[in-house]
Amino acid sequence: MKRKRWARFHLNGKPPKQFKIVIPKIPAYFTGTGDLMTALLLGWSNKYPDNLEITAELAVSSLQALLQRTLNDYKSAGHDPRSTSLEIRLIQSQDDIRSPEITFKAEIYS
Repeated sequence: MKRKRWARFHLNGKPPKQFKIVIPKIPAYFTGTGDLMTALLLGWSNKYPDNLEITAELAVSSLQALLQRTLNDYKSAGHDPRSTSLEIRLIQSQDDIRSPEITFKAEIYS
């Protein structure tokens, strides 16, 4: 399992809060995921500027749904996803980007 960590800093004097989101590893290489993750984080942080946890949950859940769709499309077409870089299915995943189901939750460190 891959783990991502983010820390949140408050301007109101509260200590920073750390959390993690556990993400299963997908056995494939995808093109464009870093740019997309950055765009998703930026977009969701605009909607939820004071809630990094929900921003990260939405971004991660969107990206993972898109990657799973991409992987399934390549497999159904008979391609071995480990043999080449997979072009992400951005257009086909518009609903997952606009209105993601939160499937990956932030776990706060105590």
